[in-house]
Amino acid sequence: MKPTVKWIDIARFKRKWLELLTMGRTFLLMALASAVFIVVIGVGGILEQRLQTSPLSSMKGAAAQISTQWFANMLAMEMPTMESSPEKAALSRQDVAHMLVRLVTNVNPLDPKTLLAGEMPGVSRDTSVPLRLAIGNQAAKGPEEFVPAPGEEDGAEHGGAPEKAHDDEKNGDVGQSETDKPDSEPVDESTQSSHIDDEVVFIYHSHNRESWKPELEKQTDNPNDDKKNITLVGKRLQEQLKKQGIGALHSSKDYVSTIQGYNWNFSYKYSNQTVKKAMSNNKNLKFFFDIHRDSARRKDTTVTIKGKTYAQVYFVIGHRNPNWKENEQFAADIHEKLEAKYPGISRGIWGKAASKGTNGEYNQSLSPNSVIIEVGGIENTLTESNRTADVLAELIAEVIKEQKGAKPVNKPISKPLNKPAATVSKQTTNNGNQA
Repeated sequence: MKPTVKWIDIARFKRKWLELLTMGRTFLLMALASAVFIVVIGVGGILEQRLQTSPLSSMKGAAAQISTQWFANMLAMEMPTMESSPEKAALSRQDVAHMLVRLVTNVNPLDPKTLLAGEMPGVSRDTSVPLRLAIGNQAAKGPEEFVPAPGEEDGAEHGGAPEKAHDDEKNGDVGQSETDKPDSEPVDESTQSSHIDDEVVFIYHSHNRESWKPELEKQTDNPNDDKKNITLVGKRLQEQLKKQGIGALHSSKDYVSTIQGYNWNFSYKYSNQTVKKAMSNNKNLKFFFDIHRDSARRKDTTVTIKGKTYAQVYFVIGHRNPNWKENEQFAADIHEKLEAKYPGISRGIWGKAASKGTNGEYNQSLSPNSVIIEVGGIENTLTESNRTADVLAELIAEVIKEQKGAKPVNKPISKPLNKPAATVSKQTTNNGNQA
């Protein structure tokens, strides 16, 4: 019997082995790359959580959607000594539904514009989140900023003041004082050295030409005027603060006419220089208020308290400022006093992040006591805004005196309300006054 000889193809075996090695090496490299990618993403997420100071990326302000009464009732369910309010159910289906819809979709069911914001470029130009909601804004509608179209950035589209004054101004109902009338050459007090020790407040306007439709002859979507504008409200606030014993300076600087090559998008860069110059000339300045006029309609910016209409206010905090929580606390001190004494005037505290070229810092890193206050909207009147300025002066003075260790003001401008009897004005006449 002949022996059987088996031949082994060494070359073929070698090729198979090399193919296996190549596949194994490729698989190993891909596994290592995936592991490194996962580790990098994980480390990045941890760093983002530690470095992120803004609540925008997490809860989308969902915690602020809970009404104060609902939150109190929830606590009452667990704390036997705390009584819940009989006026409203502890867990309202409507409140729960609104909060869950906004948390999951970032759409406010009471504000249809938020539905379009994710689909239309430019609608969500300034992302804002509620930090503290107010009695006067349970619908959680945020502040609106009107971005001028090309050709309108110089604020030239205005119509001047109408010839006829409003009826409430004729009757002397919180009308303009002589100091409310603009001078032919406004004095920028920030450029003058202070000789008064208690001048601690500085009031200025990054968008100084913001005006109101009822105050101008020519009607536009973005009412602006070089004379009758938001600087009058800032001047009123300054005067009322002085009556409360708080020294204040006011800048009515018109950037459109004084800045060569003016660009609206650089408004906060211009006002930043104004604030720094004021701080340099007046070492005692500690509290800073950038007063604006919001772009929302009258139904969202007006409240009626004891038969009088007031312009509502937003407090705006810039989240690009790394220490924004300090500024938010300062705004909260004023906001809480408004809620207690004049419920309905405040529309809450809102945070804004820098997106698509917006500032996102708003000069607030210069001082922990710096805040934007938006007074009223495009359809409010100067009289209504002045009423609100008087209220703000009263309560800002209290906050400042408390910080100094002094007693709060004993004689407020208006008698505080005993209960929150505030209703939002909805029926208006053509000129913006309440019907």
